Parts: sequence; structure tokens; C-alpha cells
Amino acid sequence: MSVMTHLWYKNAIFYSLDVETFMDADGDGIGDFQGLTQCLDHLAGLGITCLWLLPFYPSSNRDNGYDVMDYYNVDPRLGTLGDFVEFMYEARDRGIRVLIDLVVNHTSNQHPWFQAACSSQDSN
Repeated sequence: MSVMTHLWYKNAIFYSLDVETFMDADGDGIGDFQGLTQCLDHLAGLGITCLWLLPFYPSSNRDNGYDVMDYYNVDPRLGTLGDFVEFMYEARDRGIRVLIDLVVNHTSNQHPWFQAACSSQDSN
């Protein structure tokens, strides 16, 4: 692997977006992964080489999606895990990398880890 491959971000053109507000494919008024996937040709045509996605995990939405309830899933309003996987394949096919905001310090009080900690006598 060349040095430039390791330093891809130095020349990348980043575009940050919130899937929920970007493109609605199913007409429910909420952006989704199907809508984002449909827009990849347009984004690639703009020269974007990396998409930085704001949190899209299930959330109680008390902190604009940063209060994550499940780090292994997609908010059902935004699509399915299959929709996300399809988006990732399509982005890769267009040479677009994807960064995902992983916000472990904003775990929701609805997350199973948080609930277990609160219910444990051994938790301080």
C-alpha cells in the first residue's frame, strides 16, 4: 500500500450530511438511505470523495440523534440495515469513502448498557 493510499484524506473532498434531512425516497417526509443512494451519482459528479454521515442509529431523539440507543442498527425511519449495506456498496463503486460519526460518549439512557448499569447494585 502506497503512502498516498494511507493519506487519502489529505486530498479528499468531504461532504457531511444528516441522512434524515438529505433525500426522502419513500415520501414520508424523512430522508433515508434509499434516497441518499439515489443521489450518489450527483454527489460523485460534484467531486465528493468522502461522505461524513451524522449519527443514523436508533435514538430517543432527545439530543438530535446523538443519544444512541443501538450502535448496531439503523433508525427504522431511515431504512434498514440492508438499505445501509446497499448504500455502502454503491458509494464504494463510485469511489466515495464513508465516515460515520460514532458517538459512544452520548449513549442514550434508553440503551441496554445504560439500563443495566442503572439497575445493578454493583454500579456506582
